[in-house]
Amino acid sequence: MDSLNRMAIELADEALDFADELRIGAFELENGTTVLDFGLEHPGGLEAALLLSELQTAGLATLQTRMDEVAGAPLPHVEVAVDDPAVPLLCSQKASWEIALDGFEGLGSGPARALVAEETEFRQLGYTDAFDFAVLTVESDDYPDEAVAEAIAERAGVEPGSLYLAVYPTASVAGSVSAAARAAELSVFRLNEAGYDPTNVDTVAASAPVAPVAGDEDTAIARTNDAVAYGGQVHLTVSEDDPEAFAAAVSTAGEEYGRPFADVYADAEWDFSAVDPAAVAPAQATVSVSGGPTHALGGTDEDVLADSFGL
Repeated sequence: MDSLNRMAIELADEALDFADELRIGAFELENGTTVLDFGLEHPGGLEAALLLSELQTAGLATLQTRMDEVAGAPLPHVEVAVDDPAVPLLCSQKASWEIALDGFEGLGSGPARALVAEETEFRQLGYTDAFDFAVLTVESDDYPDEAVAEAIAERAGVEPGSLYLAVYPTASVAGSVSAAARAAELSVFRLNEAGYDPTNVDTVAASAPVAPVAGDEDTAIARTNDAVAYGGQVHLTVSEDDPEAFAAAVSTAGEEYGRPFADVYADAEWDFSAVDPAAVAPAQATVSVSGGPTHALGGTDEDVLADSFGL
């Protein structure tokens, strides 16, 4: 596969070229790192948020919005479609780069992860990127400074001036949209965690509602997880049958199923590591085995969504 970061740079340049139209911000730090603001001081919007989600998948996913309902109320939904999804979803979109330095905290996702390639997925899939530029999206309620950018650049093996950081808070349109766009990634990730070879997934299509933008980060984190866990729907076409693994790819497999994440996280005192990771998965999945059976699993819960969204 071609360099994920090379493909993402084209999208980052598009964001720079149309920053005003997208209502996003762009500036350079003193060390030359380019920072793109998708929701901190600039409001962004649906189109900007879709572009952010494209950055996270290095442009290898098709994304769009549609109108649908939750508990009778019209809300935008995000649709994602990906062929041969293992590398773009697990080696790029997956949010797993924890950043903590000098008071700054953020969660990174995007193709820069493939320049580091230290996680299990990269060894499984035999993919490592090599490129002179790096693109990382950072979920945070603050801007990174030069020290943060230099630490990220050093780990990715690029110069600070060759680094692009797209920053957004969870409590933003970009936060709600990009979270909904993770339904496909989470299904493939959960399959992988259950021992299913992700290269056996030929196609994945998913949708999830866009959670209303919350007034604080904690509420936003809970709402956006609810959007996927109780409203996310996924279809996968796979080459090998494994009913046990498929059952683990939906949120009903989690111990906390049926409870809004605001309650789950409050009980855990907002220690995410204390929460059953199986709870973060799409609500419903159909898995079509090529030449074999089709499995229908899980189900959405509009009552939980209505409560979470304040409908």
